[in-house]
Amino acid sequence: MNAEAIETMVRDVLSRMNNLAEHAPGTSAPPSGSANPQQQARVSDYPLANKHPDWVKTATNKTLDDITLQSVQAGQITAQDMRITPETLRIQAAIARDAGRDRLAMNFERAAELTAVPDDRILEIYNALRPYRSTKEELIAIADDLDHSYHAKTCAAFVREAAELYVQRRKLKGDD
Repeated sequence: MNAEAIETMVRDVLSRMNNLAEHAPGTSAPPSGSANPQQQARVSDYPLANKHPDWVKTATNKTLDDITLQSVQAGQITAQDMRITPETLRIQAAIARDAGRDRLAMNFERAAELTAVPDDRILEIYNALRPYRSTKEELIAIADDLDHSYHAKTCAAFVREAAELYVQRRKLKGDD
């Protein structure tokens, strides 16, 4: 496989990473030159990588144009360069909401909050949320940590709701 074909594949993968899972027909004109695409993004702005590549930046402020096969081979692209930003996720949430996909929008918003949480902490939280792994108090402590340490208010509310549901369904540590 030649370098041009590989670069095309890499760009396609990056483009897909920054787009909604499925395409819905546009309903309004893109907010060209918009100062805040997070609030004004519409279905017609999909796919971002094609219509608004300037809106897509990595966690290290690289653009899609900065990520090439040559830059990867030269070691100029790191794993941190590939991380999505909360801003891009919020733009995707706005597009999902405009398409009438409110649940998908909520998932993008939660994901935006979680970009501030270290990966190892996310894995700890995931394991703690499994049935019979935590007490109610432990789950509330996790929610408080998400809320206060990372300002992840939506995710904190999600964990608090899970704690209450686990009480009702007897899924807490010690209930088995």
